[in-house]
Amino acid sequence: MPEATASAARGTATAAPAAATATPGARAPRTEEGSQALLRRLEWTVLRRLDGLLQGDWRTLRRGHGVDLADLREYQVHDDVRHIDWNVTARLQVPHVRQFTEDRDLTAWFLLDLSGSVDFGSADVTKLAVSTGFVTALARMLTRRGNRVGAMFYGARVDDVLPPGTSRLHVLNLLERMRAPRAAPSPRGGASPAAGPGTALADLLGTAEAAMRRRSLVFVVSDFISAPGWEPVLARLAQRHDVVAVRLYDPLEMALPEIGLVTVEDAETGEQLFIDSADPAFRARYAALAEEQEARLREALGSSGADTLELATDEDLLEALLRFVDLRRQRSRLKTPARFPAHLKR
Repeated sequence: MPEATASAARGTATAAPAAATATPGARAPRTEEGSQALLRRLEWTVLRRLDGLLQGDWRTLRRGHGVDLADLREYQVHDDVRHIDWNVTARLQVPHVRQFTEDRDLTAWFLLDLSGSVDFGSADVTKLAVSTGFVTALARMLTRRGNRVGAMFYGARVDDVLPPGTSRLHVLNLLERMRAPRAAPSPRGGASPAAGPGTALADLLGTAEAAMRRRSLVFVVSDFISAPGWEPVLARLAQRHDVVAVRLYDPLEMALPEIGLVTVEDAETGEQLFIDSADPAFRARYAALAEEQEARLREALGSSGADTLELATDEDLLEALLRFVDLRRQRSRLKTPARFPAHLKR
C-alpha cells in the first residue's frame, strides 16, 4: 500500500470493521444521560476531588496585590510601609519593599475539534466522549471560581463561537453545543484547494488568533489528525497566550488489530479501502507509518511552546486531570519556562 493510502487509513478513519463504520459527518448518538445529569455527575465524581487544586495557579504578568512574592526593589515615597522587607533592609542598610504577583480573574478559551475523526473509539468510549468530559469538568471548575470560559467549535469549519461567560447555565450551553450534530465536510473530490480534504486545524487556530485580543488560557482540544499547516499557527498562539494542547487518541490508532479482511472508511471524506489486516507485511508498514506520524506530532507539539496533555480513551479522566494539575503547579513555580518556541531556541 502506498504511504499516502496507509496514512489516510490510519489518519482519519482508523481501522474498523465495515459494519461498524459511521456515515461521514454523523455524530456519535447522544448517551441516555442528559446534559444536566452529566454535569451533575462530573461535579460529584471529579470536581470535588479537584476543587481548590487549580486555585492560585492562574497568574498575570502584572505586579499588584497577592500572596506570591515576585520581586524586591528600593523603597519609594509613595510605597506602603507594610510591604517593607525588614530583613533585606537590615542587610543592605537601604529600605526595600516586596512586590507580589497580582491575583485576578482568568479568561479561558476551549478550541474544540469536533470533526469526524474525533468521533471514534475502539471500545465503549470515544474520543468525543473524553473531550466532552474533560471540557465540561474543567469549564465548571473554572467558572465556580468566577473565571470566564468561552469556546470555538470546529466541525467542517469554525461553525460556532460561544462568548466567555461565568455561570453554570453557561457551562450547560457549552456542553449542549458540543453534543449538537455538525455538518459533514466536503468530499475529497469537492473540497476546495485552500482548505484541503478533511480537517484543517489551522483554520480553527487562525480564527482564534485573530479573535482573542486579551491574554488568555487556551485549551486546544483535538486529536491533531489534520492537514498540515497548523504547527506555526499554534506556535504563534503560544507566544501570546498560555496554551495547553490537549491531544485525544485511541490505542487502536497505533496498532492495527488482526481481524482479517475488512473495509475501512475515512470518517471525514467517506473514502473506503478494502484491506487484509492479517497480512504481516501490511501490519508492519502500518505500524511504521503510525510510529513515524506519532514522532512528527510529538516534535511539533514540543517545539510549539505549548504544554501538552494526552487523553486516551482507555484512561481514567480524573487521574489524567490530577497529573495535569500537578504538572501545572510545578511549572508555575519555575522562573524560566521549560519549553520554548522553536525559533527562540539556541
